[in-house]
This record gives sequence, C-alpha cells and structure tokens, in this order.
Amino acid sequence: MGDTRVRVGVIGLGLIAQAVHLHTLRVLRDRFELVHVCDLSPGLAGQVAAEWGEHVRHSTDAEAVFADDRVDAVLLLTPDAHTDLAHRALARGKHVFAEKPFSFSAEGAEQAQRDADARSLVLQVGYMKMYDPIVRRAREEIAAIGTPRLVRVTVLHPADDPQFGHVRLLRHNDVDPAALDAARAAGLADLDAGIGDVAEPWRSLYSDVLHGSVVHELSVLRALFDEARPHFDHAQVGAGTVTPGAPLSEPPQLQALGRLGTAQLALSWNWLPDHPDYGEEIAVFGSAGSVRLDYPGPYLLDHRATLTVERADGAERMSAALRSDHRTGFVHELIELHAAITEGAPVRSTAAGAARDSTALRDLADALVRSGG
Repeated sequence: MGDTRVRVGVIGLGLIAQAVHLHTLRVLRDRFELVHVCDLSPGLAGQVAAEWGEHVRHSTDAEAVFADDRVDAVLLLTPDAHTDLAHRALARGKHVFAEKPFSFSAEGAEQAQRDADARSLVLQVGYMKMYDPIVRRAREEIAAIGTPRLVRVTVLHPADDPQFGHVRLLRHNDVDPAALDAARAAGLADLDAGIGDVAEPWRSLYSDVLHGSVVHELSVLRALFDEARPHFDHAQVGAGTVTPGAPLSEPPQLQALGRLGTAQLALSWNWLPDHPDYGEEIAVFGSAGSVRLDYPGPYLLDHRATLTVERADGAERMSAALRSDHRTGFVHELIELHAAITEGAPVRSTAAGAARDSTALRDLADALVRSGG
C-alpha cells in the first residue's frame, strides 16, 4: 500500500497548537506528516520547525503555506475568526481544518461551505467535543428515555492558566506590530459582519464568551439532536459583572432559557476564576429517564467524557456510567479529517453547522441585549 499520510501545514502556533494539535499530529504520525509551520512570530515558527526536523519549513506569512506544493491540508489555529484564511486556502486547493471561532456570522460560514463544496475540498471546523465517541452512544440512549422534556447545560469555567499549567508553552516577543494589526483588523471585520454596531460589553461577550466557549455546547447539542437549533427567549448576565459601554474586564456569569425542539432549554455558563477544575454537564431529561454527559477540562491529553444513564423498565430501575477509550475528541476529529480527505468520508463538523451555531449565538446575544438595555 502507498503512503496515505496527509501532508499538513499549521498556521498559528499558540496555546491550542502547542497544548493539543502538535501533540496529536505526533500521535497520528501514521496519518499525517507535518511539513510547514507558520506564525507571526518568526522566533516561534523557527523553534517549532527546528524541533520537528529539517524537513519542516517555517514562515510568518500564511500565503507561504498556501503556496507550498507539499501541503495537502492546512490547520488554521490562529485567534479570531478563520473564514478569510479558509477562503484563501481553499482557493489554493488546500483542504482546511479550522479551529473555532470559525465565523462570527452565519453568512460567512455558509459562503465558506459553498466554496469548499464547489472545489470538492474538505472543510472541517474544530468542534472536538462532538467527536468524543461517547456522543454517539448518548444519542442512542436519548432515543430510549422517552420524549425529551428538559435539556440542561452547565459550565463551570475557571481561569485558563491553571488548566494548561502542564503545557510547555513557547513564547517569543518578536511579532511585527503591523502584521499583528492586520490580523486583528481581519478579525474585527468578521465580527462586524456577525454582530454589527452592538455596543460593549455585548460585543466582546459575543466574540469572547459566546463564540469562545458556549459554541462548543451548541455543537454537542447539534450532534445529539440532529442539527436542531436552540432558540433563546430570555437571557441575563450576573449582577455587577458587566459595565455598559465598556469591554469585558473578565467573563460574566450567563444564564439563558429557551427551547430545543419540544424540550425546554436551560443554559448556565459561569466564570469562576478560582474554581479548582473545569466542569461541563449536558443533561437531557426525558419522560422515561435521563442522560448526562460530563466533560473534563479541554487541555488534558488523556481526558474522557463520562455518560450517565438512568431509566426505568417496568418495575426495574437502571443506572449506568459509561466511558469511551482514552483517545480524546481532539484525536478522533483528526482521524475523521484524514478519512474525509483520503476516503471521501463525510465531515461531521461542517461550516454549515458552524453557520447554525452563529445564528443561535446571535439569537442569544439579542436576548442579552434586550435584558441588559
């Protein structure tokens, strides 16, 4: 058999690259070959390339990666939205994996999906929680608990630094300010398309909290409920956690009520900077039982989600806890990326799905603006 490894270029070498994706590419070295790394920091790009070996090129301009004929696919791991980079990569014939936030606007995500489809290229969005194998089992169990009546989502989010204290994080203070300003301007243009002229703090809440974290919970809900889109009727932030007219000094607490299909939806996202650990629960309560997914911190290299099922069968009551294998959702999403590129397998986390998430998050943002004035 020939070499079916996909040759990849990585654009953006910050936390998510160093904590997760570079490690995952080593784990999956039978499927992927890293051939080019890119970052606005020349020192960081050069150091990462040197540590991987002399066959890995490095650059500070994404265009160099797109023009590299050795690159089959790019991993877009930069901050902010990724639609501009995705369009440029697709135009050069590259398959694309893009971390979230993919696009702050539904229209931007939908256009990117059309571009990928028109070129018969793979475009996959980095919603790793959809790819934990236990999600498929959760779908099966939800079908066995009767009619869903309540979906409850709870996130306990501590400060970021303790979550990746185990990561060897490389930093270089050598970024060209003009290049950084240009990258930020592209991100702001996408944000303008998604949220318009909404004032602070709702603008940064939409970009940093909703698209930075809450979007993951929405992606799992789509995976569990056949792409159903949440509708939010009421939302509020914690008292004293935001200042009208000012960007967020830190994330707030966020509570929202709405609907998901015929079920009531209760979302609680809580910034708890000194909380000992990250916690995330997605619970579905049906007319004949319940299903609960518990996700650990996202930066742990051996974390596994837990599925707890409770239901009744006549006079019997059943309670069971299940876990999947030790490979994380990050590993499984790249396994599926390889299968999509080399075998034509379907993409589970599409840009079209990201568009639905953007629409739901704009709905939630509108509810917050209504409650906050």
